[in-house]
Amino acid sequence: MADSRCQACGVAISRYAENPVCPTCATNSNVGRSVVRAAPIASAVWLWATPEAATAIATRDLPTILRAYRRINGANQVALAELLGYDKSYVSMLETGRRVISDVDTRRRIAARLALPAHVLGVTDVDDAEYRAMLQFGDSTVRLAEIARQAGRAVEAVNELWPLVARLEARASEGHMERDSLVLLAQARVALGVSLGTVLPEERLSSAARWTGQAVKIAAHLEDPHFYAHTLRMHGNELRKAGHPGAAVARLDHSLRLSSDPADQGGSLAFMCRAAGELGDAERFDLALNAYRDLLDQNACSGLLFQPFTLREIELRGLMGTGRVAEACQLVYRQAGSPAAPQWYIIERVTTGEVLVANRDAGGAADAFAEAIKSAERHRLPHQIQRAIRATTRAGMLDLADEGVAALQRTRSTLSAR
Repeated sequence: MADSRCQACGVAISRYAENPVCPTCATNSNVGRSVVRAAPIASAVWLWATPEAATAIATRDLPTILRAYRRINGANQVALAELLGYDKSYVSMLETGRRVISDVDTRRRIAARLALPAHVLGVTDVDDAEYRAMLQFGDSTVRLAEIARQAGRAVEAVNELWPLVARLEARASEGHMERDSLVLLAQARVALGVSLGTVLPEERLSSAARWTGQAVKIAAHLEDPHFYAHTLRMHGNELRKAGHPGAAVARLDHSLRLSSDPADQGGSLAFMCRAAGELGDAERFDLALNAYRDLLDQNACSGLLFQPFTLREIELRGLMGTGRVAEACQLVYRQAGSPAAPQWYIIERVTTGEVLVANRDAGGAADAFAEAIKSAERHRLPHQIQRAIRATTRAGMLDLADEGVAALQRTRSTLSAR
């Protein structure tokens, strides 16, 4: 569907898409064939998820793959022979290279018995060729989607990731994936979850947490601590946003134990401050905040979360959440650089407005809330508008609250299929 646009909101639809409604609209309305569900991954996929298996597969050598299959499963040649429909002596000759199979149908059958994609053994049909071509661009799709999200274009990110995830999910449910495809699926799942967590309204944020949770399930099998820490970190934050700060703390603790890079540690600590503040846990908040500040003092800024601007917003919100309003009021007038992404500016404006209300600065608070609502509508971020509506309602700024409600309705109509 090249050069086509969503019938609901008019956004450009991915070249992989098959439906006339974009995934973001389908997700918000919970209807339409565009909605993809995370399918259970066939158990055979996990067999080839280990680094040892990936090394064997990369050789594309049948004897090497057969020997690896037996080692991983603890199987002897008799068991492998039964699986393949041969006798033990023939399997022995295959493993030692004394027999070579060149017949395409036979190689395809062996690949199916071993739960491997056929291309691993040099067999490529039309569907498999299309799938491999998609994989070649898969990493780029995920990277570009992340760049779009961080630049404030999260809807575009969702709409690019959705069809890629759908294809990968279908493949995984069939039980025919090698490690590289499984890694890409996990990367796409977590990127999709975080992007959905940026554009969905509050009542739908559990959907984002489910996607990041599905990424954690894969990462736990991959023996890659850095990536596992990343998925735990992002899942923890989506759990917090979905209303489960206690569960978020557990995931973030695990992520911190696995992280070694300062920016990664800073990201986990930033989210930990958020969760601790929402729990009202002042001790945990202070420990995380001090560790975050120390890291930032010792290392160059990097990423959305490892920034002075982010630190200030996180400290403001945490101080309010743990009952230290006077300290937040002292901090609110201190500036700390520029936001790393548009959504962080919106987040900061709402938090600043709440602190200014507590400090009886009604004019400053109204300006902050108005800018947050305006910017959140421009970037189609409904749950940030919802935050502003709650804050303005509590502050008695009913005209601003009404403006927020109108902006939310307009945003919903944009993000919902008609």
